[in-house]
Amino acid sequence: MASFRRFRPDDLDKFSKCNLDPLTETYDLSFYLQYFAKWPSLFQVAEDPSGNIIGYIMGKLESSPEFFKYSEHYLPWHAHITALTVSPEARRLGIGKILTENLEVAAEAGEAWFVDLFVRKSNTRAINFYEGMGYSVYRVVKDYYGDNVNDPTAHGEDAYDMRKPMSRDKTLKHIREDGRNHEVQPEDVF
Repeated sequence: MASFRRFRPDDLDKFSKCNLDPLTETYDLSFYLQYFAKWPSLFQVAEDPSGNIIGYIMGKLESSPEFFKYSEHYLPWHAHITALTVSPEARRLGIGKILTENLEVAAEAGEAWFVDLFVRKSNTRAINFYEGMGYSVYRVVKDYYGDNVNDPTAHGEDAYDMRKPMSRDKTLKHIREDGRNHEVQPEDVF
């Protein structure tokens, strides 16, 4: 059985099982520590009884900068899932769901309008997971990822910007039903 808690800096030495997945982004140490310092309630880990990190979620609360205010791409106060990963031997046990639900609770406490995330268009397992949790595609970001894990000769890979409304968004203003038909460029995304 897994236990869930906030990330601690010494957890960085225990991430390797989770980060071996080719669909998991690995960041430099300062990036992880920045999330720990700024958004500790949105950075949680799942730990097995032996103390091994078998999953984690990193998120943040943010809005677009003021100069985006009148852009069609402006994002109001929201939570963003930067990374969610579970080690291969701990998958299909509900750990990703619990981590995501914990982040959503923190997003509600932070009065976010919605939670969003980016996922590779080819990552159907993750897309199905998020759709099962109430997320939907808001837009397609063309060539968001600089690499293509399925075709190394390809230029890049599109991402789905997926969102789930929080209780503050009573009119569902920040989601759309036909998000797969709305394409934007990476420079349009903050």
